[in-house]
Amino acid sequence: MNDLQTLRAALAVDEPPQDVVDRSRHRLQNRIRGGRVSRRRTGRLIAGAGLTAAAAAVAIAVMPAAPVDGPAGRTISGQEVLLVAATAAERSPEGTGTYWHVKVTVAHGVAASSEYEYWIKPDGQSWMRGAKTGGKVTPLKAHSANPFSLVAVDLTLEQLRTLPTAPDALKAWIAEALERSDARTSAGEFTASDREQAGFQSLISLVSTLPATPEVRATAFRVIAGYPGVENLGTVPGGLGLSLPNGERLVVDPATGRVNRTSVFVTMDGAVAKVADPAGATINAEWTDTLPA
Repeated sequence: MNDLQTLRAALAVDEPPQDVVDRSRHRLQNRIRGGRVSRRRTGRLIAGAGLTAAAAAVAIAVMPAAPVDGPAGRTISGQEVLLVAATAAERSPEGTGTYWHVKVTVAHGVAASSEYEYWIKPDGQSWMRGAKTGGKVTPLKAHSANPFSLVAVDLTLEQLRTLPTAPDALKAWIAEALERSDARTSAGEFTASDREQAGFQSLISLVSTLPATPEVRATAFRVIAGYPGVENLGTVPGGLGLSLPNGERLVVDPATGRVNRTSVFVTMDGAVAKVADPAGATINAEWTDTLPA
């Protein structure tokens, strides 16, 4: 087995095509050679969806696993996992439907869990189901002209679909949007550190809960890969566990480019939810034509 075959076997949950691996290794080599890598209150936790309030994020639980070995016995890096996921995301079908549907499931111990679920139409109509609605699908009275949210930045579907697809440009776009916003935390206006954290969490939102195009999702993965301190935690349920800056964690299936678990997510109204339960949150986000009764 040659080096590329070893890399493919190490990273794949369901084996990705050879050109996916080739393109990812090419990008990785280029990065190594070049050395490049609306007014809202944010930072609050969701209580109504059954999430336990906490002062700080608790990383998602991952099962102990041995590092994933790559070519010549080398451990596959977290950056490589993200770059393979980026190429898989870029090649994935975009999906269509009437409603953008996001379901977040948070475990509370072995036998209990809670769900937070919402549906959004591109015109701003939205519905929610969770603890606050008594488990019933409930239409929200207010229609937002900008129904899709990064952290403290609200977008139309068209704006979301036309975000930059170059890593530096996407990171700069988010930073400038946060600079223009009048976002606040409970402590007051955003500081430079708050904006940096919000920018990173916005990238996580792009790869996990927003209907971004495959190209934008791929770019967000590549931007995250460029941050220092990304580590591969090994094989866990749902894919490969990744430790990220700011204490965040993801579980990514590199073969499909899907994020299956996360320690933090952005709610439909732009607030940041940090999962207190060690089991973390399972994410399922997709277009659908069905709105449950």
